[in-house]
Amino acid sequence: MKSISSVTGKLTVLNRLPSSHFGNPRYEVLIDNQTVATMVDASLGYGITNFDGKEVAAVIGTHYGRRSVQSVELATGQTT
Repeated sequence: MKSISSVTGKLTVLNRLPSSHFGNPRYEVLIDNQTVATMVDASLGYGITNFDGKEVAAVIGTHYGRRSVQSVELATGQTT
């Protein structure tokens, strides 16, 4: 992954992308006014919908030419 940065903001799930070749879910999300996607075959695809509408701290970057999210966690002070 290139151009890695940390962002904090509200996560909004925009839509579900086609599953990977191996059937793993993928999503397109909006974080801090940046549209990013979960990486192919990343386990994050299974849990990212749990963060919809919540303030998160995320690591994003460019993976094979596409803006992607590498990790997401609740922002400090947030509860589930």
